[in-house]
Amino acid sequence: MNRKTLVLSAVVGLLAPTLAACGGSDSGSGGDAIVVGTTDQFELTSDTPAPFDPAFSYDAGVWNVLQQTFQTLVAVPKGGGEPVPEAAQSCGFTDSGSERYACKLRDGLQFSDGTAVTAADVKYSIDRVRGIDSDSGIAGLLSTIDTIEAVGKREIVFHLNTPDATFPYKLTTPAAALVNPVDYPKNKLRNGFDISGSGVYTLKTEVKNKKVVKAVFTKNPNYKGQFKVKSDTVEMRSMSSAEAMETALEKGDIDVMGRTLTPDQIAKYSAKVPDGINFVATPGLETNFLGFSLKQGQVGDKAVRQAIAQLVDRGQIASEAYKSTSESLYSLVPAGVVGHANSFFNEYNDPDKTKAAAILHQAGITTPVKLSLHYTQDHYGPVMKKQFELLAQQLNDSGLFKAEVHETKKWSKFRAEELAGKYQVYGMGWVADFPDADNFLAPFLDKENFLASTYTNSTITRDLIPASRRESDRAAASKTLKRIQDMVADDVPVLPLTQSKQYIAAGDDITGAEWALSSTSLLQLWELGRGVSG
Repeated sequence: MNRKTLVLSAVVGLLAPTLAACGGSDSGSGGDAIVVGTTDQFELTSDTPAPFDPAFSYDAGVWNVLQQTFQTLVAVPKGGGEPVPEAAQSCGFTDSGSERYACKLRDGLQFSDGTAVTAADVKYSIDRVRGIDSDSGIAGLLSTIDTIEAVGKREIVFHLNTPDATFPYKLTTPAAALVNPVDYPKNKLRNGFDISGSGVYTLKTEVKNKKVVKAVFTKNPNYKGQFKVKSDTVEMRSMSSAEAMETALEKGDIDVMGRTLTPDQIAKYSAKVPDGINFVATPGLETNFLGFSLKQGQVGDKAVRQAIAQLVDRGQIASEAYKSTSESLYSLVPAGVVGHANSFFNEYNDPDKTKAAAILHQAGITTPVKLSLHYTQDHYGPVMKKQFELLAQQLNDSGLFKAEVHETKKWSKFRAEELAGKYQVYGMGWVADFPDADNFLAPFLDKENFLASTYTNSTITRDLIPASRRESDRAAASKTLKRIQDMVADDVPVLPLTQSKQYIAAGDDITGAEWALSSTSLLQLWELGRGVSG
């Protein structure tokens, strides 16, 4: 049996040849469905009534579903790099100031029901997300759009309210997914799990107790785009735990183990991969951070947040909680992304109790400061429990804080309460919408940010973010991006902790596993095929 661990370098990921902009799906492999396990849970609740609506969902697990079923005008190609046409035949800026972006749709583009996709549908889809403006914050990705103009049946022109060289990347996200207006009301969400798109696959779900237990993706015969479909049918099964997912893989009940492998599993497979399984590791841009509700207790005082930043030992968290499958992160912008700067290390260096005490003393803050730390394992796995135990220990051992740890069982409740500002300090992860420094800064710092944070810095929002977006050469924006990161390190509205690699395990008769995760950790199920074991 073939047994191997495959590691793709960052160079391969970023410089691999891109796909041609024209073409369409191939015939697919047919045969038995490829079964992909996931620990993500898709559930209907009062807080998440429309989990699969692009106007609502801003979550990596759900985007793994939307990525397969909806098209966008442009898409990041197989090996990474700049966006290329997908639903569009061509796209590009038509001015020198990055304020007018025009696309022409592919000829004969159709939704999965055979209805023609027109420029008016594109305008409707994106204006709908902006108009509904869900509390999830998804509309923030489209904030630089002023107006959208549909010209005839196939041409769309975006007029931006400010120069935005990152705009093509934003059009690759589900925020810009093309929906069928017949099924998606203009001013309200489409509740439930039904999807009507023009993407690679169509979707049929099996639901029990308002939860999706199985999502079946079937090749869309009307799909026209750049991606080549390797398998006609793929099933995604929600598993109760990462351990259950591992058992299912090793028994052959599933073919691929995706989100989310635990650090223990990664360490196990890194040391010795079982016969019949391939283990793929690629550079990752997923980050882990602490957020603060600035209206909850003393964390509204910058000195308290600075003292926390001065005490946190990222190295211990990375080695003990993440079993060295993650690395310490000292900025919102991860290593490997143009514009990254180690601003938090430059500001605070190594953990230091004396310096933390001096920060609090100078601000006149009485110690110990009471803190309430909140996390959920439902979305991020058991690693969060260990991480928060370590965080509380680090803070309490200093004598400067009295931190208590609280777990919220359900992700849907955790997210809703975080958005409502109920958690003083909380832990979350961030999977980039697109691989540009802007997407690790603006979603946290803009006025309508995805954390619903009340933190404001007018220099960042009014001057620096717009200035960085004016630079079509992203390296030229590095100086401005560093200033933003330095300000964040001083104000500490969020505290970056770790950066993770990405991993996938698959049966050795499954081909394409090395391409099944994008540079932003989203599944590309169409890359999976069934080959010959041996």
